[in-house]
Amino acid sequence: MLLDVTQTGGGFILVEDTVHCSGRGLLRCFINAALKRGEDVHVLGFESPEAEVCAGLDSSCVHRLHFHKGFPDPLGWTRRSSFTVERFTSQHITQLFKDTQRAKASVLVVDSLSMVLRHHDPVVFSQTLQELRKGGVIKTIIGLLHSDLHQQGIVGIVCHLASTVISVAPADNERHSVAKTTRRTKSGKVMQEEEYFSVSEDATLSVQAKPRQPGRGPKEPDVCETDPTSNLTFNLRLSEDERRAKEKVALPFVFSQQKKSALLRPAPGSGRIVYEPDASDDFDEEDPDDDLDV
Repeated sequence: MLLDVTQTGGGFILVEDTVHCSGRGLLRCFINAALKRGEDVHVLGFESPEAEVCAGLDSSCVHRLHFHKGFPDPLGWTRRSSFTVERFTSQHITQLFKDTQRAKASVLVVDSLSMVLRHHDPVVFSQTLQELRKGGVIKTIIGLLHSDLHQQGIVGIVCHLASTVISVAPADNERHSVAKTTRRTKSGKVMQEEEYFSVSEDATLSVQAKPRQPGRGPKEPDVCETDPTSNLTFNLRLSEDERRAKEKVALPFVFSQQKKSALLRPAPGSGRIVYEPDASDDFDEEDPDDDLDV
């Protein structure tokens, strides 16, 4: 699934990493794949210099890469950056694309969204992403997010906006990393897959399927079978003698067959209602409804 997402693009793709495993190499793979598809790529580089981002990219396509320098001055304090975090608005970004757009499809790469979220309100940030996606100028938005720098609620908001979330983590060996890809289609169907991946110096992505344990599904958790009554201070089980004694006890709400027959057998005079008026009863011999007779 990871290779398919890299090659096709589209929507909002979020690469989620931590201090234990960087996702910047995977970001370069997305840039390289988009350039080879003939798409214009605009990179907002707040955390890395242009030389590091462009290293290993296809030289025949690199002319379609537009790097907007935000490093090493993303806040514009020394005025050494061409694009600062403050300008992360749909109006400024759309104008960048209109000024340089040559291809029909364009890609926006943000390195990183964490820098933007540190200086923008999450609500305003979300509105900006939605406006960029619906503006018609940008086909794909690819953002790198350092999830361990933010509260889980903020991470959840960004993941909810994304159509594809790729969470990277270290693997057992140093040559590979693990990518957990969650993809939501337009129909609402959610697909998820974990794979091993590696990135070469020329930004080529290699993907291997993560082996599954025999007899288990892709998400089946390990189940530990324990006896919940093993460590109790009292006994919840019955011995054979106790079980036999329990079965012989006559419950008060359970009738025996003999008692059922006695209650159901009709007796003489049953079914008659005998009323004997008291002396204080006001008994009228007249029919109260005799005036209704026609």
